Amino acid sequence: MTRENITTADGGTLELFTTGGELANGGSGVVVVPASMVTAADYSKFAQKLSAALRRPVHTFNRRGRGESSPQPEDYTLDVDIRDLSEVMKHTASTDVFGHSFGGAVALHAARTLPVERLAVYDPAVSVNHSVKADWTGEYERATAAGDFDRGLAVLVKGVETEGAFARMPLSMLTLVTKLTSGTPMGKQMRELMQAGVREIKQSSPRTCPQSLSLSCRWRRSLWSGKRAPPTSVWRVARSTTSCPDRATPSCPATAMMV
Repeated sequence: MTRENITTADGGTLELFTTGGELANGGSGVVVVPASMVTAADYSKFAQKLSAALRRPVHTFNRRGRGESSPQPEDYTLDVDIRDLSEVMKHTASTDVFGHSFGGAVALHAARTLPVERLAVYDPAVSVNHSVKADWTGEYERATAAGDFDRGLAVLVKGVETEGAFARMPLSMLTLVTKLTSGTPMGKQMRELMQAGVREIKQSSPRTCPQSLSLSCRWRRSLWSGKRAPPTSVWRVARSTTSCPDRATPSCPATAMMV
């Protein structure tokens, strides 16, 4: 794996990691857009396995506010990440993109304007038929601003509803649980990224995120959903992402599968 810093058009810095750089002749590289509350380092093993499987380079970068990348601007919007993704794609001559969670939201929106040839997202942070609730984000922001990171993380866990039984705990009990993680590497990292997380969560909420995620009909979509996901989730995503406003027909070619 190699590491370098690239300079953006606005004078910012993006820390970029490349795995499998020697495989550049194998085709376009894949740019990985990380989630919120994590860094590029958390995708090291994923990048290694993906590069080995595809026999192509995989490029992972620290979004702003992480590692040696520039701080996140106070007036941050999703467009900042879209422009940065464009810079990374140009620098690495890559046309394929993978986005995870909030990075998936960035990738989906970016694909409408950037020259993305192939796109894969896992658990993208987008609201499908109002599936993302925003009523908890105010409390998360207030707790973070007050430096009460234990409570802030507890509000986050309950709000995103991704931690199973933990998300069903009373907030007071969950706050005690998150306090126990404060000394762990992951707990420290999440607390360091909570200010950036506030801005990103605002951008992924239905109040600020564009409602339509219709993508060009030039793509054929394959939509997968896990067996433990809500049974209608994959079909809701299919209806949301395959609409074609520029055509009379209501859908583009797509397949949907439960796995």
